[in-house]
Amino acid sequence: MATDVEVPALGESITEGTLAQWLKKPGDAVLADEPIASLETDKVTVEVPSPVAGVLTEQLVQEGDTVAVGAIIARIGEGGAVSASAPAQAAAEATTNPAGPSETPALRDEPAPQDHDDDGVMTLSPAVRRAVLELHVDPSKIQGTGKDGRLTKDDVVAAAEAQKSAPAQAGVQAPEAKAPAPETKAPPPGPRPSPGNTGERNEERVRMSRLRQTIARRLKEAQNTAAMLTTFNDVDMTAVIEARSRYKDLFEKKYGIRLGFMGFFVKACALAAKDVPSVNASLEGEEIVYHDYLDVSVAVSAPKGLVVPVVRNADRMSFAEIEKTIADFGKRAKDGTLTVDEMTGGTFTISNGGVFGSLLSTPIINPPQSAVLGMHRIEERPVVKDGQIVARPMMYLALSYDHRLVDGREAVTFLVRVKEAIEDPTRLLIDL
Repeated sequence: MATDVEVPALGESITEGTLAQWLKKPGDAVLADEPIASLETDKVTVEVPSPVAGVLTEQLVQEGDTVAVGAIIARIGEGGAVSASAPAQAAAEATTNPAGPSETPALRDEPAPQDHDDDGVMTLSPAVRRAVLELHVDPSKIQGTGKDGRLTKDDVVAAAEAQKSAPAQAGVQAPEAKAPAPETKAPPPGPRPSPGNTGERNEERVRMSRLRQTIARRLKEAQNTAAMLTTFNDVDMTAVIEARSRYKDLFEKKYGIRLGFMGFFVKACALAAKDVPSVNASLEGEEIVYHDYLDVSVAVSAPKGLVVPVVRNADRMSFAEIEKTIADFGKRAKDGTLTVDEMTGGTFTISNGGVFGSLLSTPIINPPQSAVLGMHRIEERPVVKDGQIVARPMMYLALSYDHRLVDGREAVTFLVRVKEAIEDPTRLLIDL
């Protein structure tokens, strides 16, 4: 008797998603609670587990299809695990393959799967499978860099390039036989193609992911709705760098996490928001909602776009708690395991473009929030201190804000408070 696999609940207000990838194919053995597909929603990517152990008998939707919560996407039938001797049997068949050593089991109609389970079953995504067949590489000999060690298309392409260059590097590449020169004919009259235009020109069309569509829609809505303005300041990072250098080893030894810059800026923003509460407010209809807490949306990079998990009650957290939370968010954003609840809410956003080398930017606010702080790269610049020109590690700060809630004077005051706290971190300890 077959068991239906349904789309699980995806979070509050989310009713549908896109089937991004099948992780198992028909005929594959699956364990109870083992992921068989990944779904992409407006906010996160979630995996669909098998409700029972058995064999995947049917895939009822295709990759790229939109599916509603509760919809049946596959069926699991009864069946035993694949024989443990199957891999050995396949190897024996490869040894006696009459087609010769140039054909391996990985290059037949079904390429050798990549992810070994306890029962010997492995899978390749359709894109990776196609690349394996086209580039003639053995996926079992490639180290995957994707999630859980899965192969990606880039892994296959890199392996193919390495395979091509290996004979040449070893000096065993056989010289190519020269074919007789064909008879040359005079070119026909008319314009000749330019040498620079004879190369191959390719285009690739890729459907926007649901996450990218949502990001695009929300950012455009913010531009259309909010009266956005950006004000700038710069900050001398000398004191923070010295404090971090002095205490980073003790901090890591005690808390098991590195002491970064983000904890200082979260604390500085919490302090500044007490003096300028409108920066931590939101607009609902004709009402301004002021918050006596600071829930910081921290923009982190994920494989499919920027996501903003929320550090809740950041104003009441210690440096260690802030750093641990942000580090955990960063890791799980790359793994695609952040939940919808973790990215819902937030009263203020901090975006650190400096990790990518950004010198200056005008970040877009995250509605319904009223402001976002943009951090940038640290670089030594000449500044005047006590009448002397000296080199200091400087960072530009940018505060984009909704002018409907925040006046220019308040925006400048907020940035000045952040600057003061970063340049003199003692203020963070005595609440000044």
